[in-house]
Amino acid sequence: MRTAEPSDGPAPGAQASQDGDSRAVTEAALFEAFGGVRGMVETVLPGLLFVAIFTVNKDLKSSALAALAVSLVLAVVRLARKDTLKHALSGVFGVAFGVVFAMMTGNAKDFYLPGMVYTLGLALAYMVTTVAGVPLIGLILGPVFKENLSWRTRNPGRKAAYAKASWAWGLILFAKCAILFPLYWWADTTQLGWVLIALKIPPFLLAVYLTWVFLAKAPPPIDVFAEMEAAEEAEKAERAERAATGRRAPSDGGRHRR
Repeated sequence: MRTAEPSDGPAPGAQASQDGDSRAVTEAALFEAFGGVRGMVETVLPGLLFVAIFTVNKDLKSSALAALAVSLVLAVVRLARKDTLKHALSGVFGVAFGVVFAMMTGNAKDFYLPGMVYTLGLALAYMVTTVAGVPLIGLILGPVFKENLSWRTRNPGRKAAYAKASWAWGLILFAKCAILFPLYWWADTTQLGWVLIALKIPPFLLAVYLTWVFLAKAPPPIDVFAEMEAAEEAEKAERAERAATGRRAPSDGGRHRR
């Protein structure tokens, strides 16, 4: 009769289940971090409204105020539903900067300039932080995965995945800027606006997809919150045991003397 030999790893079914769980967790975390479909709508809609109205009437004031109004409405809806405000508020501030800048210069194209400069700065931030060994995407997603900065020293495979993802974000955003900034100088407001709207979602989805690919293949995150909770529970148990031992000791000593 043959005896069962020890297995070197999990069964194929268990491994597939673990891989599926890892991908599901990664998808959920990316959806939370980047706002999902609703976040994309809140990012695109104000700019789309601006360029659509300006294409029709060529009026900077009405186009800018309409974009600002819709961004405020989106934020109010978030507030009424008690949802997270970070995506809607970032849209409000971005639109407000564009409105103020365009009104100050009187050039409708300047409505887009603050967002373009922000995108360029973000592209550089992704690349510089990766070179520095602290990839920005890891700083963004670490708290979402409940791993904080544990990936820097305790999970090298995950750090490598964050570095690849940060390079992807940086290069994609930089390529986007390489298209938009020449158009800022050469194209008119409506041409720049429609190209900018067209480049809002596809580069973003590509970067998110590559991030998902890199992280789905990486080691799982280390849940530092669970570790801290376990350490606290162990410390409480140790204190309780010491207190119980201290209460028993005098009684045992008294019996011994009698």
